Amino acid sequence: MNRREFLTQTSAAVAAASIFPRFAIGSSGPSANSKLNVAFIGAGGRAGGLIGGLTKENFVAFCDVDDERASSTYKKYPDVPRFKDFRRMLDALDKEIDAVCIATPDHTHFVGTYASMERGLHVLTEKPLTHNIWQARTLRKAAKRFKVITQMGNQGHATEGIRYVKEWYESGAIGDVKEIVALNGGPNFGPTRLFNKPTRFPPTSQAVPLHLNWDLWKGPTVEDVKYNEVYLPASWRGFYQFGNGQLGDWVCHTLDAPFWALNLGSPTAVDCIHKEQRTLEGIAPESSAIRFEFPKRGKLPAVTMTWYEGDWPDVQPEWGLDEWGDTRMLMIGESGSIATGARPNSPRLYPENIWQDFRRNLPEKRIPRIKGTHISEWVDAIKGDGPLPGSNFEYASRLTEMTLLGVLSQRFGRRIEWDDKRMRITNDDALNQFAREPVRRGWEMGDAVW
Repeated sequence: MNRREFLTQTSAAVAAASIFPRFAIGSSGPSANSKLNVAFIGAGGRAGGLIGGLTKENFVAFCDVDDERASSTYKKYPDVPRFKDFRRMLDALDKEIDAVCIATPDHTHFVGTYASMERGLHVLTEKPLTHNIWQARTLRKAAKRFKVITQMGNQGHATEGIRYVKEWYESGAIGDVKEIVALNGGPNFGPTRLFNKPTRFPPTSQAVPLHLNWDLWKGPTVEDVKYNEVYLPASWRGFYQFGNGQLGDWVCHTLDAPFWALNLGSPTAVDCIHKEQRTLEGIAPESSAIRFEFPKRGKLPAVTMTWYEGDWPDVQPEWGLDEWGDTRMLMIGESGSIATGARPNSPRLYPENIWQDFRRNLPEKRIPRIKGTHISEWVDAIKGDGPLPGSNFEYASRLTEMTLLGVLSQRFGRRIEWDDKRMRITNDDALNQFAREPVRRGWEMGDAVW
């Protein structure tokens, strides 16, 4: 964007924003004004779900580097100011914004989120929260420093299902849990799917389409990655430079329930026990199995948790299953198992006879239920009409750290031994560069909270 374009766009944005009443950020108690002024970093793709969940609020600005990807949003809301660079959007309008939704590729989650938080703006960021562990830990500290309301977009954490899992486990329904098994179908590669692969890596350079600002799309990435259509619109997630593979895309959903119910915290080690890499290096594998090792937590025993992606294990008799069916996660206890689908909806117990007895006398519902979605939960908290969201960054950053350790083990096909207090991999120092990745000049953020 040249100076003339920036000044023209900024003037129009400020003029349009002035019609929105200001919500009192930081004030206690219910809002005097019932609507939030919300801006969006990312206006296409996944942002559509966030926009749809916030239609009762004021939309102050949309920011997207790809006009084509955001075109349906722009068409539906033609009067809302548009930007390509979120930094310019925040500089121009931060006094008119209450809250920001970040729905961009994984590698730009952190920069958009932190830049919003340091301006005192509440944030809802899609999962996984960040692209590396240092970023996740920094957002956890930033939430305390800047005193804003935060939420990660793992919808299942707002459901009644995840509350059932925790209540049933804590009632002693299945006894102590020492093993967790989770299944995922694995990445499905193809030109029109969420995962795609080139004939060589890195892909050959292609002309950047006019509707896309490729330099802004790359964001903080240090590598001089050339544009290729294989990355967009959604298949970036299979390239470790930008995304975190199928594991990064789904662990925050499927393993949210056991992580919360068992208070798992940080693993001491993560091991890649299987990897089928018919794809090129640098791209998520067709199948893998990743094993997480968690230590004892007070009176709770040590836990082994295995994520199977692409290839599934045989059903073991002690799990209480006849076959896998729709089950995607099993918390395997001494006297039975709690199972959920890919998200923690509609949990149940196995084997069948235990379930039939248990459901006749379900434990008391002790955990407060959420009225609405994870989006409305966040809005209510901002307005003072509800408690802190369940997947706030204090919790979500820890779930994300666990996920990212699994991604590193999968990416490099090896065991990782982890020192959580020092935030270091202890058995391979070379891998620590991926716990905090370098960024290119102009994209440095977050050092202030350290």
